[in-house]
Amino acid sequence: MEKIAQKLKIKIPDLLLKENESLAPYTYTKTGGNADLFAVPKNSIEAQKVVMFCYENAVPLMILGNGSNLIVKDGGIRGMVMYLDLLNEIKRTGTHIIAGSGAKLIDVSRFALNESLSGLEFACGIPGSIGGALYMNAGAYGGEISDVLDGATVLTRTGELLHLKRSELAAKYRHSTVAEQDYIVLEAEFALKLSERQPIEVKMAELTESRESKQPLEYPSCGSVFKRPPGHFAGKLIQDSHLQGFQVGGAQVSKKHAGFIVNIGGATATDYMKVIRHVQETVKMNFDVDLETEVKIIGEDKGL
Repeated sequence: MEKIAQKLKIKIPDLLLKENESLAPYTYTKTGGNADLFAVPKNSIEAQKVVMFCYENAVPLMILGNGSNLIVKDGGIRGMVMYLDLLNEIKRTGTHIIAGSGAKLIDVSRFALNESLSGLEFACGIPGSIGGALYMNAGAYGGEISDVLDGATVLTRTGELLHLKRSELAAKYRHSTVAEQDYIVLEAEFALKLSERQPIEVKMAELTESRESKQPLEYPSCGSVFKRPPGHFAGKLIQDSHLQGFQVGGAQVSKKHAGFIVNIGGATATDYMKVIRHVQETVKMNFDVDLETEVKIIGEDKGL
């Protein structure tokens, strides 16, 4: 990868580029191996150039946002990881908010509050980036990103720039056109409604209190690990399987919320994977229900 790195530095001289970078600091679980190359574009133009370079040079490319719904395996990522954290501008146009891919969803919801715009209250506690939120159609408390998404600017894997309308961004529970087409989100536009500030603030405070009282925010985690199976709640199935507190290494099924797996200290991604498999096997045995992971799992096993 050294030659690839040198070639990329010539192509994009001002690009922040690191080699053999640990991904653990960039994920909410605080686990994961190293990336061969780690690029941090400062703007959409640099991001497009990185994507085009990777395509033209057959370099595998993985996109990293906030790392909140992600497990990177201990063997790390071969090729390039592009970290979009600096694409974080948030602005208002009329009753619309336009936010960069790296902007935190929580920050966008607070920006909407300050602008007295309603529609993103449900997102006030979702710890993900805008890019990740579009990819998985993030949602909570009865709301989903697709409810307010009006358009997006994305890159294809060849580096082509596309401006997509709402009708082109079809989404369903925890899935979206962005995921189906493997688009790279640069920017998203949300259509909101003017409102009084107080009811927005009250609603957000209620949701924040509910989240803090129920979720194990005192430990690193990747959020809700499993999708909601039809006719069931994943957390209830795990709780009824008496798995709360089950632990491998530093990864533990939360005693506070069974749908979360927390890093209580020194956990590895391998620990997480072992806990996930045990939970899936136990729930299948007890209730004949297949738990599908909501968290995205990427990378290679250690030693490969």
